Amino acid sequence: MKYIQKVKEPDILTKWKQKLGKRTPDWKSFPQSIKNEVYQSLLQEQGFICGYCGMSIARKQCHIEHFRPKSVYKHLTFEYTNLIASCQGEDEHRPRVPVHCGHKKQAWFDEELMISPLDPNCADYFKYSGFGEILPTDDPDKQIAAKTTIQKLALSIDKLRKMRRAAIDAALQATAGLTDAEIQLLAVGYQKLDADGRYTPFSAAITYILKQYF
Repeated sequence: MKYIQKVKEPDILTKWKQKLGKRTPDWKSFPQSIKNEVYQSLLQEQGFICGYCGMSIARKQCHIEHFRPKSVYKHLTFEYTNLIASCQGEDEHRPRVPVHCGHKKQAWFDEELMISPLDPNCADYFKYSGFGEILPTDDPDKQIAAKTTIQKLALSIDKLRKMRRAAIDAALQATAGLTDAEIQLLAVGYQKLDADGRYTPFSAAITYILKQYF
């Protein structure tokens, strides 16, 4: 999981909410034109990766996930700071199989056990293996939340493990012939957006491996 630094919400969303006043309509009534602007903003601030697993996403490959479920926290339905772009498309009733991330989480939420990608320290809860596994950190104070989040989002399924391993293997191949100092600089680079405003898919796992093994 990689930290998402939220930006200012789109002006079109702000103006629409101002017109609503105290009313909170159903999510299905959200105007498509405004929703499209929100999608674009979320994708850009996340560097076009899923806010939970870190895989590459585009407009048609993601859905708007409510970190705090809209079915429970209705007043946060259109609160931009509660919105995250998650993978597997928009169809909540027939998401792609195997289901993971936002569609897997559904209406579950626990303030103490759900790790937020909006937390600057979210990456500290996890560690990764060279085989692509995502595991709870060794810090006992963070392990329960990490284990629960991994389970509730299905982050350890074989599909994601294989994708992480492929990303890690590609990054390790790129280190051939580099000094340790150069590899450390490479690890820092994976934490940054590229020239197109995108993060490398599974950059959190790649960065962890490079920093741990070199």
